[in-house]
Amino acid sequence: MQDTIFNTEVTTIDGDVVSLQAYVGKVLLIVNVASKCGLTPQYEQLENLQKTWHEQGFTVLGFPCNQFLGQEPGSEEEIKTWCSTTWGVTFPMFSKIDVNGEARHPLYQKLIAAAPTAVAPADSGFYARMASKGRAPLYPDDILWNFEKFLVGRDGQVLQRFSPDMTPEDPILVEHINAALAK
Repeated sequence: MQDTIFNTEVTTIDGDVVSLQAYVGKVLLIVNVASKCGLTPQYEQLENLQKTWHEQGFTVLGFPCNQFLGQEPGSEEEIKTWCSTTWGVTFPMFSKIDVNGEARHPLYQKLIAAAPTAVAPADSGFYARMASKGRAPLYPDDILWNFEKFLVGRDGQVLQRFSPDMTPEDPILVEHINAALAK
C-alpha cells in the first residue's frame, strides 16, 4: 500500500491508540486545535462542516496542540468536556500532540511533507501579524498557529493545506471539500 496518512497511528482523546486506516474512503479535514485561542470559535464552523457532510463521507479530525502560547493547557478529559459542552463537538478528537519541532507527530510529518505551504485568504495579513509579534514559524513549512487545516482525499493523499485564518466555511475551503467529496 502506498504511504499515506492512513498508515499512521494516533491516540484518541480517550487514550486509545488507533490507526487512521479507520478513515479509508473518507474525506478528512485535519486541524490542530486549541481552547484558549482567538481562533477557537472556528470549532463552531468545524462542527457545522461535520454535520453538513458527514453522511457523504466527510470527517473533521481535531488534534489539540499546546505549542502556540500554551493555548491548549488542559488535560485530555478537560479538552473533551469543554469541546462537547461549549461547541457541541461530535467529530473525533485526539490526544495532544506537537505539530512543530523535533517531537512533531508522525502524522504532521506526513501532512507537512505533502503540503509544505498553506493557502491563505486573499486579504490575509495573519503571517505578517504573527511575524511582527515575533511569532513567525522557525521553518518555512512549520505550522503557523492553531487551526491550520489539511484536506485529505479518500485515498489518504493530502489535497491542500489552509492557513489558520482561513475559516472552515470560507468559500475556497468549501469548494475544495466539495471537489474532494465528488471524487
